[in-house]
Amino acid sequence: MSVINAIRMGGAEVLPLIEGGKGVAISNGISAGHWALAGGVGTFSAVNADSYDQDGRVIPQIYHGRTRRERHEELIAYAIRGALAQARRAFDITGGKGRIHANILWEMGGAERVITGVLEQAKGLIHGITCGAGMPYRLSDIAARFNVHYYPIVSSGRAFSALWKRAYHKTASLLGGVVYEDPWLAGGHNGLSNSEDPTKPEDPLPRVLALRKAMRDFGLHDTPIIMAGGVWCLDDWADWIDNKDLGPVAFQFGTRPLLTVESPIGDAWKQRLLTLKEGDVFLNRFSPTGFYSSAVNNSFIRELRDRNDRQVAYSTEAVGEHTAEYGVGPRRRLVYLTPPDLERAQGWEQSGFTEALRTPDSTLIFVTPDKAREILQDQTDCMGCLSQCRFSNWSQQEPDFTNGKKADPRSFCIQKTLQDIAHRGDEPDAVEHNLMFSGHNAFRFAKDPFYSNGFIPTVKQLMERILTGR
Repeated sequence: MSVINAIRMGGAEVLPLIEGGKGVAISNGISAGHWALAGGVGTFSAVNADSYDQDGRVIPQIYHGRTRRERHEELIAYAIRGALAQARRAFDITGGKGRIHANILWEMGGAERVITGVLEQAKGLIHGITCGAGMPYRLSDIAARFNVHYYPIVSSGRAFSALWKRAYHKTASLLGGVVYEDPWLAGGHNGLSNSEDPTKPEDPLPRVLALRKAMRDFGLHDTPIIMAGGVWCLDDWADWIDNKDLGPVAFQFGTRPLLTVESPIGDAWKQRLLTLKEGDVFLNRFSPTGFYSSAVNNSFIRELRDRNDRQVAYSTEAVGEHTAEYGVGPRRRLVYLTPPDLERAQGWEQSGFTEALRTPDSTLIFVTPDKAREILQDQTDCMGCLSQCRFSNWSQQEPDFTNGKKADPRSFCIQKTLQDIAHRGDEPDAVEHNLMFSGHNAFRFAKDPFYSNGFIPTVKQLMERILTGR
């Protein structure tokens, strides 16, 4: 049995057990509040969090703006209101005594405006900001402005070194910890670099030791490192605990808190977690962010994979092997395929995939008419939920608010699918046909005797179980 003691982090003594922040209403004030009440650090997501009417009912995030820019402003307003609602719920549950963090994604739309708007109105409610999905250089400036601790999420010592040298050294006293999120094990979006192979996982220990070396070079001997990704039970990490080479460490649990009584996800989602097998969760490159992400292999992912497989390169002129004429769109504008690709395209058409959509890479993908209409409608409805999006070609950079590329139909509207599974997770169909983020150890729900006969613990029971080491 691995015994773990409280450590000092962010100016307070806490159990080094952190709830991982999961966006769009999945880590909320209730789950965070109960985690903090049990002695750990609760984390609610400030990524398009839910807000409530006077009767406590979720306010649907419906957009009325005529332009993407107008809808983007609505999105920011929703995000600030929702994050404040979750911070207050967490505070109320703990009676103001637990440690609560807010999690944001640097690449989400209006990230800096959202967290600034929240912190301006949440004095005393939030003790730390965790932030990943990009290189959040400005995170330390925001923390200093509101005197809260900050916790950057990185996947390498090299990334942290860049952040430190450019910005964080100016606000060292508020650096509460550094989250190492393993790119091969963690759920959601992952920080794989171009030099790393998604099919060849690396042992996290040498990578975290390299991070600690970099931190010690900067004088950060006692700043905790928070291990995130693949954390199931403490016995798995016995050689990390009280390891002098690693220094103070804490452990972040992202997937396990999904399966608790207080978790806001629906019952169908919880039941699906109990049935996952090893290999059901894998890395994919479909996200409109451009990052790899880790999700359950369901019908949603399979459709994206099939959509990308039904793809051929085209030329606007007859050149080289591209000599076969093919008409695209209602006006049947001519492009040129290779003869073998024309034969493949005709085969897909005979199977019902009659709509050819252009990609930014001079390829065509083939989908059904219904799917084509859905893709085009989702692109039209874009509200700028990301700082830039390859699916809709949105960018929050003025003056034109576009990334300068064609919208990419090989991806999807991430806001739509995450909102749908978050609010219809009690419906099996919604769980099967939406993006279902998960860490790679989710298959252990089915194998862990703690969950025998479909047992779903409270957060308190889960924390007690984790503290046994098993």
